[in-house]
Amino acid sequence: MSSLRILLRSLAVAGLSAALIAPASVARAEPTPAELTKQIEKSSTELERIVESYNKLNEEIKANKATAATLQAKIGPMQAQTERSRADVGQIAVTAYKTGGLRTVEAMLEEGGPSTLTDRLGTLGQLTRQRQATIAGFTANQRKLIDEKTRLDATLAREAAQARQLAAGKKKIQADLSRLYELRRQAYGRATEAPARASSAGSAPAISGSAGVAVRYAYGAIGKPYVWGADGPDGYDCSGLTLAAWRAAGKSLPHNAAMQWDATSRVSRGSLQPGDLVFYSGLGHVAFYVGGGQVIDAPSAGRNVSKRGMDMMSIAGYGRVR
Repeated sequence: MSSLRILLRSLAVAGLSAALIAPASVARAEPTPAELTKQIEKSSTELERIVESYNKLNEEIKANKATAATLQAKIGPMQAQTERSRADVGQIAVTAYKTGGLRTVEAMLEEGGPSTLTDRLGTLGQLTRQRQATIAGFTANQRKLIDEKTRLDATLAREAAQARQLAAGKKKIQADLSRLYELRRQAYGRATEAPARASSAGSAPAISGSAGVAVRYAYGAIGKPYVWGADGPDGYDCSGLTLAAWRAAGKSLPHNAAMQWDATSRVSRGSLQPGDLVFYSGLGHVAFYVGGGQVIDAPSAGRNVSKRGMDMMSIAGYGRVR
């Protein structure tokens, strides 16, 4: 065998041996700060969708509870009225025989009165027909109210079950965020943004009326942390901030971005005014317009309320508080 062939064979054997003793896989490098940030943003976006769904459900539960309480308040008096009317009918014949006060009954029983049993029974029926009709009306209304209350109770039970499901989903995402925040702490020294001073965003523009009140409130919230399900004063989620700003101005908004879309009037980008709302991500996020192409919003978990350019993500539309 030539020396060249022997050399090639030796190299092949050495290469095979190296492959066999090499590690099965190369250890994965730690994620870079940019990769961590991307993962956190993705999880935060998912969490925000769950938070807004949770907020919407809570709004529906509050409305249904109020309706149920109103129905319950009506059912009690209606039931009492029905019982009184039923008792009154039972007293008709007793009163007639004891006091003789019902001349129609006397006439029916006296000689020369209605000549046949059918006539007499018909006359007696006239005495109670109006009462019975009243009772029927009361009973029908009462039954309707009770049926509505039963439906509401079933709706509330379903919504409570959905709320538990949403809470479970939120808990899972928060656990994922906690893991990512720990990695971020290792990379940056802290898991969340440092508190920012409201003055860093400049002064609120001079705007009159209720919109001015809302804008000044939004500026005052800058630097406060994102807190899921919160509407101030120590923290906010996206719809909680817009709700709180307009609440300060005497206007009521639901605590949910999609419901705020329904509660506002549509406006174009060109006609935006400070105090209008800017909606994003399929109505999954909402921000407060403050003029000059800028919005104030509660971005996502781990971040603080801030002022930034309104085109930070895909815009779904614009709304003006009525």
